[in-house]
Amino acid sequence: MQDQDRDPKNNDWVDEAKTEISGMAKEGMAHPSTKPVLTGAAIGALAGALLPVISLPMGLIAGAGFAFYNRVKK
Repeated sequence: MQDQDRDPKNNDWVDEAKTEISGMAKEGMAHPSTKPVLTGAAIGALAGALLPVISLPMGLIAGAGFAFYNRVKK
């Protein structure tokens, strides 16, 4: 696939996600996205611990991913 064939909106989302992740890594808890993503991870881990089908690590990853996605798409 050539660069001009790619959807520019998709590239914007990927670029925003990269910027957000690098900002969270550099700034740590001072970054505005860190706390919501960690809260989502904690809620996901709790759901994973309570639900018999989902494991704790899977819930943690899903919760953090969902919170991160909601943060980036705004």
